Amino acid sequence: MTGATRLAVWGDPIAHSRSPQLHDAAYRVLGREWSFERVRVAEGEFDGVLAGLDSSWRGLAVTMPLKECAWRASGWRDRRAELTGAVNTLLLPGADVSRPTGAPASAPVGFNTDVGGIVAALADEGIAEVGSVRIVGAGATSASALVAAAEMGAGTASVVARRPERAAPLVELGEALGVPVSVEPFGGPHAPVDLTVCALPGGTILPDEDADALAAGGHPLFDVAYHPWPSHLASRWQGPAIPGLGMLLHQAVLQVRVFTTGSVDEPLASEDDVRAAMRSALMGD
Repeated sequence: MTGATRLAVWGDPIAHSRSPQLHDAAYRVLGREWSFERVRVAEGEFDGVLAGLDSSWRGLAVTMPLKECAWRASGWRDRRAELTGAVNTLLLPGADVSRPTGAPASAPVGFNTDVGGIVAALADEGIAEVGSVRIVGAGATSASALVAAAEMGAGTASVVARRPERAAPLVELGEALGVPVSVEPFGGPHAPVDLTVCALPGGTILPDEDADALAAGGHPLFDVAYHPWPSHLASRWQGPAIPGLGMLLHQAVLQVRVFTTGSVDEPLASEDDVRAAMRSALMGD
């Protein structure tokens, strides 16, 4: 691999990741002969493995449980990453692109593209605005969902969590965003909302009574999980249930922007063609 430009997705577990198909499709359209790997990195190994990367490495996509590790490793972070405390995209030192103003040349630059991925995926489904949102789960992806909801105009939010103390950072984040956040136990009853976002890991099986209490409202469900599909919660939902494949697609488009331009906001050359190729690789159409 000497002289090659390398990228990868890191996580634990990682075998399920569809990121290599997405990124490979994008770089073929863009004419970049870059390799994109899938690497299992445990949380306790993150700093050491990152420090051992050589100059052939351009960037990393980061999934659970490493998003907080990537946040700490970043010498500069975009606004969404600062708000959520989570980084899922690292542009590494030495990449031949302009870095954001104030970003040190010697440290990774961190972005959170999950927020933009959620917003774009919901827009694809005709959901551009929400007044109220319920978020199931209290992890890093829940913070991204809350920021996305705020960007879509949400005035109120609730978080359903087994342990209320886990949701305390989301209550604080809501205060910073100007979106009051209440905390609810599983089991309900749950008041109607415009949208429920399930931010639980793929494969999570809730007790049927908890799933049914959440599902009773008939409003749309956006589940960040996509494998297996339908998720247990989606299988019991009484309204539209949207899988997380669209989020995966759109957050990856933003990652490709970062790796090729250095900016999450600068559109790619032929971005419509890039997105279409990535969608085809993901959806098989």
